[in-house]
Amino acid sequence: MHSDTAPYSPGPLPNTVRTPDGRTLTVPEGWERVPPGDAALTRRIKAAGEAWAVAQKKGRKVFSVGVWAPAATAARVRAELAAERATEGFAKKRQADARRRESAQSAYVDEFRDAVVSFLRFHPTHAELATRLAAAVSAHATPVGSGTVARTQRIPIERRAEAAVIAWMRHQTTGYDGMAIPRIKGERRAVRRMLAERSNRLLERYRRGEPVGDDCPLKVALHAQSALASVA
Repeated sequence: MHSDTAPYSPGPLPNTVRTPDGRTLTVPEGWERVPPGDAALTRRIKAAGEAWAVAQKKGRKVFSVGVWAPAATAARVRAELAAERATEGFAKKRQADARRRESAQSAYVDEFRDAVVSFLRFHPTHAELATRLAAAVSAHATPVGSGTVARTQRIPIERRAEAAVIAWMRHQTTGYDGMAIPRIKGERRAVRRMLAERSNRLLERYRRGEPVGDDCPLKVALHAQSALASVA
């Protein structure tokens, strides 16, 4: 019997999986699929012995579909976890972990907002607008699980801040979301690059301290967000 913890993909039929080399395997009798969502359960099931981790690629992202494992193993691990999670010590540990995560998240939001302000480099006459824009971008980009560039660790925070500002402006100030972009390879990338150049030209005006009217797309977008926040 073949078993592994390397990720397979869903097979062509129910209760089948496809191996990385293209073979189709039938799930053994007496196994069950444990759905994703409980990392500790999945991790322990994989460590307990035979298991097939299944993942599916959608676009550029890979999503877990779950883990196939002997039903008896899954039941035993579930029972062990339930017993541990029922203890007072586990409850205290979860509370302490939550406090640490909240503290780390709060610190990161502050650090990211400062990085955004540094990237903007607005003239002192536009400092208040820079603060508002940094707050808006950070509120959108930094939540855990948001999947934005601000959450990646692959690039320095300075580049994350720049990318997040340009992305926010693309969606809030350029009409990008309503554009009908031809399904031609590279076309969407070209449009995004053009809009990024337009956004950078606008930011340069604020960096030079030029007077900017209230009809500026950036001011309009920030005003709209403030209005929505006051209603909420």
